[in-house]
Amino acid sequence: MITVREIDRSYFPLYDRVTQNVEVKSELKIKRVDGGLGGLVFEEIPVETYVKDLSVYDRACEYEDMFDISNWRIYMAFDGEIAVGGATVAGTTENLNMLGGRKDACVLWDIRVADGFKHQGIGQMLFDRCAAGARSDGYKQMIIECQNINVPACRFYKKQGSLLSKIDMKAYAAEGLENEVQLIWLYDL
Repeated sequence: MITVREIDRSYFPLYDRVTQNVEVKSELKIKRVDGGLGGLVFEEIPVETYVKDLSVYDRACEYEDMFDISNWRIYMAFDGEIAVGGATVAGTTENLNMLGGRKDACVLWDIRVADGFKHQGIGQMLFDRCAAGARSDGYKQMIIECQNINVPACRFYKKQGSLLSKIDMKAYAAEGLENEVQLIWLYDL
């Protein structure tokens, strides 16, 4: 039986051991119509399958080195005593650029489900818990970052009722990830 509970920093090493692999089978390519004035068209294009490990970008053990996390909520999903998922919601935090100075919004900083436990509703359980916690903290919206290479996550956020609000085609260029596009979703709480 899967349970989700809020955790404290003593669980961060265990949280970081939960895999955050994305099996990429397709990408959302974005085409500009009339240079963008006619809108944008998303087309899902199959690619040669590869696995991207997103955990290299996000480590709970490093959260406090970067931010004051006193307004953050961190959750883990367990199958018995086995850690099978995790999610982090960043509340009002100084220097957290994704918030853009907003005090009425929080950020779904991370959500992950371990390999071998995907497609069992664990991501939904974590998302629901994050949304409930954010609501109880008084936030009105949750900001969610995703990439065009993570098509299952894009579909998941859309299924939740999130709306795509921002597209940055060069957000990851400095990291050498020219083919990845940043997609920012807004979820009304």
